[in-house]
Amino acid sequence: MSAANDTRFQPAMFLLTGIPGQEDNHVWISIPFCLIYVCCTLGNSVVLFIIKTDPTLHEPMYIFLSMLAITDLGLSISTMPTTLGIFWFNSREISHDACFAQLFFIHALTFTESSVLLCMAFDRFVAICNPLRYASILTPLRIAMMGLVSLLKGVLLIFPLPILLKQYRYCQANILSHSYCLHQEVMKMACSDIRVNVIYGLVVTLASVGLDFIVILLSYILILKTVLGIASHVERLKALDTCISHVCIVLLFYMPELGLTLIYRFVKISSPLFQIVMGYVYLLVPPLMNPIVYSVKTKPIRARIIRVFIK
Repeated sequence: MSAANDTRFQPAMFLLTGIPGQEDNHVWISIPFCLIYVCCTLGNSVVLFIIKTDPTLHEPMYIFLSMLAITDLGLSISTMPTTLGIFWFNSREISHDACFAQLFFIHALTFTESSVLLCMAFDRFVAICNPLRYASILTPLRIAMMGLVSLLKGVLLIFPLPILLKQYRYCQANILSHSYCLHQEVMKMACSDIRVNVIYGLVVTLASVGLDFIVILLSYILILKTVLGIASHVERLKALDTCISHVCIVLLFYMPELGLTLIYRFVKISSPLFQIVMGYVYLLVPPLMNPIVYSVKTKPIRARIIRVFIK
């Protein structure tokens, strides 16, 4: 009888949310979202195409950039179907399994992107602090291994979360506050004891994204120390200029996440709209801006794009 009651009262679906209070304007709101997704897809695809087809760009810096573009494409594709489904067709329902799969890809790719940014910081560190050994340290095999470890780290750290979520009963209100599934929201829908998810989620986030950010910060402290030791002012600026693009995308990736974490934990806001907008900024802005930043700030890529479109 107990098992029957659990099945009876357990919602079969989660309900996603678009922009609260703006349901009548969802079709119009979908226009900027469509433009963002199109720009994300085209921008990152163009970067990948240019790096693949130009042999002069088959260097560690640009190989890591291609890894970043692939990760950004994955993040965009992970959120696109449910977001546009809500804005276009008011399709709010998502099954438990589909929701668990979506949150797995979103979080795994987020962790992977953090690791790729760390690899790019290591590339800049070696290029500036130990340029004579750059080619011997960042060999093609070592670069491939770094990319594989970044992917495996994201997948293996997140893999237990949807498995744990699948074991729980969901008998509370099943309305999520975003147009996509996030672990921190879904676990709160469970009636079961979720302490394992809370502790594990916090630990892996600090051990992965938090540690990556600290190591990136330390690497730039060492880079700055090395640059300040260069006698020539022109050489200093040239060395720092090679880091500007990476610094920009690091800020674009970590600042929205840090801001969202602080808002959820320490700031009380009566309207949920700000949190929802911050959630969109966190997942949509980095994939949108990363190819733009590198296209504008990296001369070889910028020149190659100009040649492609002029032809």
